[in-house]
Amino acid sequence: MFFARSFTPRRALLTAVAAVPLIAVSTLAAVAVPPAAAAPGCSVTYSAPSQWDGGFTANVSVTNLGDAVNGWSLTWSFSAGQQVKQAWNAEATQSGTEVTVRNVSYNAAIPTGGRVEFGFNGSSTGTTNPNPTAFTLNGTLCTGDVGPTTTTTTTTTTTTGNPPVGNLPSSFRWNSSGVLISPKPDATHANVAVKDPSVVYHNGKYHVFASTYTNGYNLMYTSFSDWSQASAAPHYYLDRSGIGGGYRAAPQVFYFAPQRLWYLVYQTGDNASYSTNTDIANPASWSTPKNFYAGGMPQIIRDNIGNGYWVDFWTVCDTAKCYLFSSDDNGHLYRSETNLAQFPNGFTNTVIAMQDSNRNRLFEAANVYKIAGKNQWFLVHEAIGSDGRRWFRSWTAPSITGPWTGLAESESNPFARANNVTFPGGQWTRDISHGEMVRTNVDQTMEISPCKLSYLYQGMDPNAGGDYNRLPWRLGLLTQTNSTC
Repeated sequence: MFFARSFTPRRALLTAVAAVPLIAVSTLAAVAVPPAAAAPGCSVTYSAPSQWDGGFTANVSVTNLGDAVNGWSLTWSFSAGQQVKQAWNAEATQSGTEVTVRNVSYNAAIPTGGRVEFGFNGSSTGTTNPNPTAFTLNGTLCTGDVGPTTTTTTTTTTTTGNPPVGNLPSSFRWNSSGVLISPKPDATHANVAVKDPSVVYHNGKYHVFASTYTNGYNLMYTSFSDWSQASAAPHYYLDRSGIGGGYRAAPQVFYFAPQRLWYLVYQTGDNASYSTNTDIANPASWSTPKNFYAGGMPQIIRDNIGNGYWVDFWTVCDTAKCYLFSSDDNGHLYRSETNLAQFPNGFTNTVIAMQDSNRNRLFEAANVYKIAGKNQWFLVHEAIGSDGRRWFRSWTAPSITGPWTGLAESESNPFARANNVTFPGGQWTRDISHGEMVRTNVDQTMEISPCKLSYLYQGMDPNAGGDYNRLPWRLGLLTQTNSTC
């Protein structure tokens, strides 16, 4: 997302042509399976009160802090070769180190605030029997906190909580939909573009936020239960909410579980800003903007930005810290950090997380994701190709702070570019630009499954040109066709 204040002819030239999209949606069928709609939240007490050489008895208590569930599955991993031998009040299976325990007929339902207990006998190696450190109930990590609230009163759960089996490939192949979301002008919003999308799937709907442009930048919101409904879904312009008017662009939406709040992060011209909301489905209730950086642009960015622009803020957290990434259109990716307990305050220690002497190869629009079931993080970053078209590079790392190793980061082997995307309905764009993965969760960890990826992106008519701000960006969806899962 370019900075809106003043775009140079260089930028207009670099983007005068178009890019490539991502998933096949002529039938609109090959989209990643969305997560269950229940509001997540749970806590687990695990103890082994009786232990002997080679064996032990364990007691487990699970408290449901979220929406009521009818049918549950609890998973964890052993770290010292323990094996479940006999369980009561539950059915237990084990594959390698991972244990999956499911309800029996008489304890399938756990109301909000309710508790279920079971036990088992297990084997161990000598006296080495450390307790598991993490538990997942119906796919939700049990942290003692509650996830997003829902408007439904009954929920059935079909997920098993098992981590996905598979890995990111070393190269990617995609099908792309046609245009799914276009501008919807009204009397006060004569928009020519919709771009920079952020998306989550929650409570049975896709919730999409994006930038729009008339004579300045604004934010919009739309929602729908299936991608086939996206083009007809109404748009709500967020200048009608507490976010208000003025320059707002390049949104990122996520649920910050420790505070039980939705966050919308976006650009306001000279800072990274955010608004909060208790109900993502109520766009009118977003709060007024607040800035992340009390002192404005960090000095290290001032020293390196050159004639670039400070753009495209991305928030992601691990179990201890939250990180705020940003780009400068000048070959640098920056990272700031704060403690999880301090978020959204206290961002400091800004560093250059990645750089490239060719500014076009590390331009803007970074996304950082946690790979579900693995100690692996995934970074995608937009570039401008040798043909002037937008495309994405990708890297992996063992932590958010790196080190980052190239995965698919060349024009011949890209994460997403015209040469690895097929358009079953006809190629409506040659640019694959600023977007976001359809995630497997909604919270601050930005977790995605490595299986059957889908990516919402901006593209445009290949023949369009002129002022960058007025380029006719539209939204399409990429669906991975070479999943390893």
